[in-house]
Amino acid sequence: MSSEPVLVERDGGVVTLILNRPKSRNAMDPALTDAFVAAVESVRADAGARALVLTGAGSAFCAGGDLSWINPGPGASVPDIRAKMRVFYPKFLSVRSLDIPTIAAVNGHAVGAGLCLAMACDIRIAAEDAKLSVPFTRLGMHPGMAATYLLTRLVGTARAAEMFFSARPIDGREAARIGLVNRALPAGEVLEAALALARDIASTAPIPTAMLKRALYLAEHQDLEAMLEYEALAQPVTMATADLLEGLQAARERREPVFRGE
Repeated sequence: MSSEPVLVERDGGVVTLILNRPKSRNAMDPALTDAFVAAVESVRADAGARALVLTGAGSAFCAGGDLSWINPGPGASVPDIRAKMRVFYPKFLSVRSLDIPTIAAVNGHAVGAGLCLAMACDIRIAAEDAKLSVPFTRLGMHPGMAATYLLTRLVGTARAAEMFFSARPIDGREAARIGLVNRALPAGEVLEAALALARDIASTAPIPTAMLKRALYLAEHQDLEAMLEYEALAQPVTMATADLLEGLQAARERREPVFRGE
């Protein structure tokens, strides 16, 4: 396998990003951070990309921030540390702003910021025996990387509180039970399941899919009337596309549609 910190694989409309520091359980260091940003931006610029799968090389998904990088060293000031972390976290959370659906194939442990990276994706499929945790307090620090925002919205305040306060890891099965991940599967099946789902997504019409992704996150903060207004705009936009005509024609002919994003 290449020594590049992040590997990018393309198969039709499906793009796979692989965190590639297996000896350190894909912990986040400056080289991985820069490579991840570049990979995400390459996907953003790829007009043919329809779905993204994010996974880790080796036995782990991501162990979070590299401890040697997190250590501020003697004499570090709060403003300096804040400036460092405030720049660091959005680089990984940039995956959340992609217009295409994203799937985290959590093939192994996802810890701290590594779990936040999985939570930043739209969908998560985890290995049954993967350990997922937010052990910030056991390291003597407050959570970061929007952990408090992401986790509470996925599992609710009470379950998030238990995970944060106890720092107890949960396995993929429990994560599926509480809604932290969509599915838990044997480790050897996780990536293929994520790719199969990505291929299904990639076969749908890209314009409404992109608008739907925005609607799902907008709906977290809006009321019924606001979402009716949004849909009253978004639906007509998609109904004016060539893809709608193709979808209707394919339904009449009982065949799979071929969408072009037009």
